[in-house]
Amino acid sequence: MATTIINPQPSTNVSNGSGIGFLIGAIVLVVFLALVFFYAVPFIRGLSGNGGVQVNVPVPKSINVNVQPAK
Repeated sequence: MATTIINPQPSTNVSNGSGIGFLIGAIVLVVFLALVFFYAVPFIRGLSGNGGVQVNVPVPKSINVNVQPAK
């Protein structure tokens, strides 16, 4: 009995790619890290219970500005 082995042709649709997927992935990663840096880090620091330094500056009730014209 004879055995027939059929080997399919290799796919010719394989592209080498231009790297656009890598570029888009890198941009998405940078945007995600920027969002974490700007929003999540301050939020997490706020949860620690440390209110930070509070500075009280007294505000005068009136400001007296005496302007003398130049002679």
